[in-house]
Amino acid sequence: MAEQLPSGFESLATSRAYFTQESMLAVETRKRKLFIGLPRETSLQENRIGLTPEAVQHLVNEGHEVVMEAGAGEPSKYADHAFSEAGAQIAYSPEEVFKADVLLKVAPPTLEEIELLHPGQTLISALQMGSMTQEYIMALARKKINAIGFELMKDPSGARPVVRAMSEIAGSTVMLIAAEYLARSNEGKGIILGGITGVPPSQVVILGAGTVAEYAARAATGLGAEVKVFDNHLYKLRRLKHNLGMQLYTSTLDTYALSQQIRRADVVIGALTVEDGRIPFMVSEEMVASMAPGSIVIDVSIDQGGCFETSEMTSHSKPVFRKYDVVHYCVPNIASRVPRTATNALSNIFTPILQEISQHGGINEVLFTNEHFRSGVYIYRGSLTNSMIAKKFNMRYKELGLLIAVRN
Repeated sequence: MAEQLPSGFESLATSRAYFTQESMLAVETRKRKLFIGLPRETSLQENRIGLTPEAVQHLVNEGHEVVMEAGAGEPSKYADHAFSEAGAQIAYSPEEVFKADVLLKVAPPTLEEIELLHPGQTLISALQMGSMTQEYIMALARKKINAIGFELMKDPSGARPVVRAMSEIAGSTVMLIAAEYLARSNEGKGIILGGITGVPPSQVVILGAGTVAEYAARAATGLGAEVKVFDNHLYKLRRLKHNLGMQLYTSTLDTYALSQQIRRADVVIGALTVEDGRIPFMVSEEMVASMAPGSIVIDVSIDQGGCFETSEMTSHSKPVFRKYDVVHYCVPNIASRVPRTATNALSNIFTPILQEISQHGGINEVLFTNEHFRSGVYIYRGSLTNSMIAKKFNMRYKELGLLIAVRN
């Protein structure tokens, strides 16, 4: 006779399976509300702003506070109304905006604007090593702020997203500039950039094989121009050919070969980057003088010292000058020529960064956990942490990792 199961155990015996239910533990949230300031840029060369109205709306919906100085979006063709509808507060003085905990500027603050900064504030802006002075660094350090140069910041792949985005814009834009100044209406050679059936193509020489060169070459070859690229780094030349997916004339910076190609060129683009504190090669005045009248020289590296001996810095309001009857375009910050596109690119980079700062509980916490973000910091709580700046001005600096570890 089967053993009689006690009442209550019968249902257990006949059920398929029972599992212990795990109890849910509360997850600690470190998310922090940010107070973000967008001041109006005072530099004559700067037309960009750090965030679009769409990005502002996204941040406001997440609980953050954004204050923007009136008129800050106008150079990028964004009205104050668009930002206010997105949830931003519109301030009518820089003093109000500089009260923000996180200040997002494109151009570095002036010495007058530095006086408006307050201890503990985080400044995200360009660094512009070429024009920086020791007095400027000391003025920032005295304010006991965190200063981040966005062109030094890296992503998880090790690339610098802001530099990459602005270089893509500059590379595409320089060919539009070249086409404009080759036209007869601008006293150019009166030729089309590229080529048509039965007419020899225009000749384009590019110095450098980085991102600017890649996008300039892509635009020029797409129009039918004959492109020649010079760089001393063979791996960059190989990468350029691979990315373009075509055979291309490439060469190291051989003086004789380069002088022959520059003499025949209609357009020469200088896009070399600084190595060991200087441009690795400079085109001599004699090479420029050998070019045909009406030819174009565009010096993308002018903010770093320039690639041409004849280069002189110009502005967006007066972008060109002539020397040896060769048109020189030497405007720094070419991306600011198309500020709406550039603003969208910057906004796509800065919005996730601001979200990451919030999710980690603040700037100190995100620096402790994210070594890629840490690469952009050059002043931390008033202490200089960038070895390049320290070397340039013979100043003392402290290791950022040690400062953060002590803080935590």
